[in-house]
Amino acid sequence: MRLAKKKIIVTGGGSGFGAAMSRLFVKEGAQVLVADLNGAAAEKVAREIGPGALPFTADVADGKQVKAMVEKAVSAFGDLDGVVNNAGYTHKNMPMLDVDEASFDRVYDVNVKSIYWAAQAAVPVFRKRGGGVFLNIASTAGIRPRPGLSWYNGSKAAAIILTRSMAVELAPDKIRVNALCPVMGATGMLESFMGMPDTPQNRAKFVGTIPLGRLAEAEDIAKAAIYFLADESDFITGVCMPVDGGRTI
Repeated sequence: MRLAKKKIIVTGGGSGFGAAMSRLFVKEGAQVLVADLNGAAAEKVAREIGPGALPFTADVADGKQVKAMVEKAVSAFGDLDGVVNNAGYTHKNMPMLDVDEASFDRVYDVNVKSIYWAAQAAVPVFRKRGGGVFLNIASTAGIRPRPGLSWYNGSKAAAIILTRSMAVELAPDKIRVNALCPVMGATGMLESFMGMPDTPQNRAKFVGTIPLGRLAEAEDIAKAAIYFLADESDFITGVCMPVDGGRTI
């Protein structure tokens, strides 16, 4: 098992990419704290997974809740090997000047400030134990932006540069920091990304921009994530890897 005895937090674990990562991580031997703003969703995923998963309700934009999340993982599992900053938020696809301030703030609180809070809470734990792993779920939006998502695009570009900067700064502490950059997937945010109803015709317009001819599946992200949390990647840090079917080429 590639993640045997690993103790991992997955934020946004109640659905989509996060739920798929939580399931696969446990299958590969890890214990996972399934954290989500939607506590009922986190509980459902953890219950479906079984004894290797534990649910936790947290808003990743709130520093106190993130600290409690990390403390819960350490107390429940006895250790913490990795944190996957997966929880995300987007404004609807629309002209940039039409996005209200509250939506802008929420996008940056969830997509960017959450990384700050995770670092504040987990870095001391990692330093004490002699190392650890952060995996930030960024987006192809931070590499090759789509029109109508300007503020979201900027938040994911921030996640990418934060990944690289954190990797350099935390390397002396044996803390690795990497990111995945998924292309659009069939998650709960799909219609917001598209800015139009999710019909076969509208979806085809977006699929047509992906060389491998389909949207990302949650399992695609989960399979890529395993590598960065496993010991086999112990010399890999600062990498922001597209999982995009060729979208960013």
